[in-house]
Amino acid sequence: MTATRMQRSTDALLQRYTGVRADSQRLAAPLSDADATVQSMEDTSPAKWHLAHTSWFFETFVLSDAVADYTVFDPGFAYLFNSYYEAAGPRHRRGGRGMLSRPSLQRVLDYRAHVDEAMAAAMPIFGEKHRALVELGLHHEQQHQELLLTDILHLFSQNPIEPVYDRTISLPVAVSEQDAGTGWIAHDGGIVRIGHEEAAADAFAFDCEMPAHAVLLQPFALGARLITNAEWAAFIDDGGYRSPALWLSDGWAWVAREGIDAPLYWARADDGGWTQFTLRGRRRVAPDAPVTHISYFEADAFATWAGARLPREAEWEALCNHQLSQAFDTCWQWTQSAYAAYPGFRPAAGAVGEYNGKFMSGQYVLRGSSWATPQGHARATYRNFFYPHQRWQFTGLRLARDI
Repeated sequence: MTATRMQRSTDALLQRYTGVRADSQRLAAPLSDADATVQSMEDTSPAKWHLAHTSWFFETFVLSDAVADYTVFDPGFAYLFNSYYEAAGPRHRRGGRGMLSRPSLQRVLDYRAHVDEAMAAAMPIFGEKHRALVELGLHHEQQHQELLLTDILHLFSQNPIEPVYDRTISLPVAVSEQDAGTGWIAHDGGIVRIGHEEAAADAFAFDCEMPAHAVLLQPFALGARLITNAEWAAFIDDGGYRSPALWLSDGWAWVAREGIDAPLYWARADDGGWTQFTLRGRRRVAPDAPVTHISYFEADAFATWAGARLPREAEWEALCNHQLSQAFDTCWQWTQSAYAAYPGFRPAAGAVGEYNGKFMSGQYVLRGSSWATPQGHARATYRNFFYPHQRWQFTGLRLARDI
């Protein structure tokens, strides 16, 4: 690579780094120190922790390895803000992140500024290895940007006064039949190729999206659009949450144990209709908007009630660029595919190899992206994954059926 091309590459990477890092702080701007400190359940993390952990990633995996004279901001932060990287050392327990009243939010912002200054100064010396780690770290931070929003939504939902995060923030919206399409999009089946092509060296993908490989599909069809709130209300009214025949055994046990009778954040209004708590406060459920905040168990039960099934992830990927409305930027879509390794999968080398592969147990794949997913972060091969009972993310569903 010529010196001029290297400089352009460095400038572009630094510009992207600066933009992503600024986006995180913009999302945190409406929060008080208390808002950013509290943890509402073990699945969530405080906003302050998200801001610090994403900085710890760059400090630990990039700066401390690439810059000989780099000085860590605070040696204690390695223990506080490691998430699950066993190779990076011991860490604070996940369920106790909300007990970290110190460091303050301002101290965490100072930490971010320290890391950002060092990254900007060191960017020209990074070779291919560290540039790849920077790119991984930026996609990692974008994941945490979405988590920051979903975690704040869950936190605020626990407050009886139901605080508003931002009255102007976008939310999933209704899509007209003309725009969304109706009915089913069919596929004849056969051998299709899914996963990230490693030859596309200029395109980012996580290791779990690789290698690309062939899959044999039987003829199938996917719903042209996502399931709406109105359709979900009909499921409730028809006794969907009271009919054990519709549910997987673990799902029915979960419904009974937790008293589940509607999507997360839904509540009955005085007139018998439904309201939903959102980042803009409590609002009427929009009938034509896609249903969100449902678990795999709920999605599977609805599909059974509707005389259909959930898509397999290979089916979704095979059709995502062929007339599927709301494939991206609306809500994550459950598939019936267990989160497992593709044939030939190898974790990334080093500590960052713990990023995805170690979680391939007991979780299900979601495809697409949500309205809260940062622009440019999602792609057709992206594999999100959660446990079947989890629903604090912006999760919805699209139906599938055999032909």
